[in-house]
Amino acid sequence: MFHRGLLHLARPRVFFDIKIGKAPAGRVEFMLFNDVCPLTAENFRALCTGEKGLGASNKPLFYKDSRMHRIIPKFMIQGGDFTKGNGTGGESIYGFQFRDENFDLRHNEPFLLSMANAGPNTNGSQFFITTVPCPWLDGKHTVFGKVVAGTDVVKKMEAVGTNREYLMVLRV
Repeated sequence: MFHRGLLHLARPRVFFDIKIGKAPAGRVEFMLFNDVCPLTAENFRALCTGEKGLGASNKPLFYKDSRMHRIIPKFMIQGGDFTKGNGTGGESIYGFQFRDENFDLRHNEPFLLSMANAGPNTNGSQFFITTVPCPWLDGKHTVFGKVVAGTDVVKKMEAVGTNREYLMVLRV
């Protein structure tokens, strides 16, 4: 039990400062499950810091100023396409895509952080935040973190839905 506590303390935290339109909406803080999904958690962490420089797409590997391009109330909020901004792009720190790491964790509660993909082994930079339990996603998307502060901001984002005029811009 003590050992698991140490692992929990070692989990990295990152944050997004969110804007809705031009107005600041607040900060969302994530805890990453690097003890369960080290490659996936490191990909997200590094994309939050921008420390890896330019990717193969010749764009910065960085979430800063990227948009939440898909918001479905009572389901999820998706973002992370910093190459095209519309959900058709993105890139991981390991190259364009990387393999599914594991499906050990379940989509059994709101505010989980999970990888968006286009099928098996197609993880890049896109992610989503659940707003309800989503068990139908188990075995298809890797859960690698959760929201630990700013659930009120997530709810504000969810309330807007996908609206081209008010897409969320991330500040990391």
